[in-house]
Amino acid sequence: MKQARLVLEDGTIFYGDSFGFRGDSFGEVVFSTGMAGYQEMITDPSFRGQIVTLTYPLIGNYGSILNDTESEKPHIKGLVVKEICHDYSNFRADISLAEYLQEHEIVAISGIDTRALTIRIRDKGSMKGLITISDLDDDKLIESVKEYQFDTSNLVNEVTTKSIFVQGQGETKIGLVDCGSKRSIIRNLVKRNCQVVSFPANTSANDIMKYELDALLFSNGPGDPQDIPHVVELAKSLVGKLPMFGICLGHQVLALAFGAKTFKMKFGHRGGNHPVKDLCNGRIYVTAQNHGYAVDKESIKGTDLEITHINLTDDSVEGIKHIHHNISSVQFHPEASPGPSDAQYIFDKFLNSVKRG
Repeated sequence: MKQARLVLEDGTIFYGDSFGFRGDSFGEVVFSTGMAGYQEMITDPSFRGQIVTLTYPLIGNYGSILNDTESEKPHIKGLVVKEICHDYSNFRADISLAEYLQEHEIVAISGIDTRALTIRIRDKGSMKGLITISDLDDDKLIESVKEYQFDTSNLVNEVTTKSIFVQGQGETKIGLVDCGSKRSIIRNLVKRNCQVVSFPANTSANDIMKYELDALLFSNGPGDPQDIPHVVELAKSLVGKLPMFGICLGHQVLALAFGAKTFKMKFGHRGGNHPVKDLCNGRIYVTAQNHGYAVDKESIKGTDLEITHINLTDDSVEGIKHIHHNISSVQFHPEASPGPSDAQYIFDKFLNSVKRG
C-alpha cells in the first residue's frame, strides 16, 4: 500500500495507507457512528462533498453490494477507516469495498486512529481536510487545506434528478421534490401502495400542480438549506394546496418556509443510534440520521409550527408540524438504510393523514 495522509485545517495530520483511488481530495471531514451500512452511506447524496470517517474499527468485511446503493454513484469525497478488510465474506457481495472505491475514483485512507480523529472533530467541530498521497511537506499541505474554499451553494443542484420520473403504481400519488433523495424513501412509499413522482429541485409550483398529487414530500439532501431559497419558496407557494412532509433537509426547508431559522451544528448527527422522543405518543425511538444543520428551537416560537419530536442527546428539534395545515416533517431518516427501522411508522402516519384529508 502507498502511504497517505489526512490533513486537517487546524494543522493536525494523521498518517496511514491509501486503499481507494490513488489521488488527492479535499472535503469537509465528518464522522458517522454507524456500525454497518457503509455501502448506503457512501452513496447517500446527503454526504456530497464530505470526507466521511467511520467510527466502527473494521470496515469492508462484507464487501460491496451494488443492490444496496442509495443512488447511482458514490457522493463522498473520501473515506477514513481504522482497518480495511480486503478479504470479504458475503454471498451477496459483488466486489470488495476497495475495488468499488477505486472504480468510482474515491480516495480512502486506513490505518489511522479514528477514535482520536472523532474526538478532535467533536472538540473542534467539523473542518476542512485533505486526503493525499502527495510528497509535499506537511506545512505546505496544511496551508493548502487552509486556503481551500469549500463551496456548498450548488450541492443540491449536483445531486437532484435532472428530469421528472414516476415509480410505482399505487393508489396514493405522492410528489417527491428531490433535493438528493435516497432510493429507500421511494421504496418505502411504493411498498405502501403509492405512486411516486420525482421532481427536480428547481421545478415550479405550476408544473407540480399539473400532476394532481395527493401530497408532496421534500427529500433529504446535502448542505445548508439557506442555499436553496427556491425550494423554500416552492414550499411557501404550495401551502394550503397540498399536504406536505419533509425529511432531513426537507424538514429544514419547511421550517424556513414558515419563518423558523436553521443553524450549522458543531459536528452534526450521523449514524444509526440517535434517540428521539415522539412528543405525540411519548415513545422513544432509535433513529438513523445524517445532517450538519438543524432547526433553531427558539425560532419556532411565534410561528404556526409546533415541535413534535426532540433529540434526547442534545434537545435539538427532530420533528415539527403546522397547527392549521397538514404539513409536518422530521429531521431523522424514517427509511433508515442504514440504521434501525424503528421510525418507519412515520410514513404510515403521514399517508394515513393524507387519506383522511
